[in-house]
Amino acid sequence: MAITRVGIVGSGIMGPGIAEVASKAGIEVVLRSRQRSTAEAMVAALEKSLTRQVEKGRLEQADADAALARVTPTEDLHDLAQCDLVIESVVEDLEVKKHLFRELNHICKDEAILATNTSTLPVVEMAMETHRPDRVCGVHFFNPAPAMSLVEIVRPLTASDETIAEAKAFAEACGKNAVEVKDRAGFIVNALLFPYLNNAVRMLENGTASRDDIDTAMKGGCNFPMGPLALLDLVGLDTSLAILDALYDEFRDPNYAAMPLLRRMVTAGYLGRKSGQGFYDYRK
Repeated sequence: MAITRVGIVGSGIMGPGIAEVASKAGIEVVLRSRQRSTAEAMVAALEKSLTRQVEKGRLEQADADAALARVTPTEDLHDLAQCDLVIESVVEDLEVKKHLFRELNHICKDEAILATNTSTLPVVEMAMETHRPDRVCGVHFFNPAPAMSLVEIVRPLTASDETIAEAKAFAEACGKNAVEVKDRAGFIVNALLFPYLNNAVRMLENGTASRDDIDTAMKGGCNFPMGPLALLDLVGLDTSLAILDALYDEFRDPNYAAMPLLRRMVTAGYLGRKSGQGFYDYRK
């Protein structure tokens, strides 16, 4: 099945990014949030991103206008009924996602693929909330979606070969490098990344080195574009904590046990860039 119309559910930072990637690839997008004003705000964020690209000479104005015209905001889940693929990107809470999959299962056409953008949670549990577990998979974009070249295509035990092939073809049509991975917590990237980030917090908490020196060392010594503590702030400390907890719940590996400092910072509301303060202060 050719994917020509995609629904995106969720009003966080990922929704507009995925919408931009798909619309620039010539795919119609229905962008859904629970409130009309929030859905329209996501389209406004998309328009702002496209305008910046035109101003920098990276995109022709006609192409930007065409991409924007392909995106329809809505607050009504029923507007996703004729989408070939629906990608949810709501809060990283399994019960919330399972409830949404039950709703989408009744609304969307039977042949549609229902996908999750989760970075850690078990896809199979969402699949089993539907009558079409063979048409459910993970399509995990990275933040920011327009800039990051990778998409993880997550295969739960229930997914058909056709579903995985179609999801992978969609990601590649969007200009992404698609990798296939089994449905295990963290998939590829986060399963490898988060022990590293967690150990950076451990190093800071133990007083081995300062925040700035830890980040400088990993940028200069490993040629990483960003240090681990700055990266945690970018991802969001609450999101990072949720990922570590999910990894630990599945594997019981001590490397996945979130450091007390990280947990205390989340309790205090220090969530990183989105709250204005994390390991660094962004309020200046």
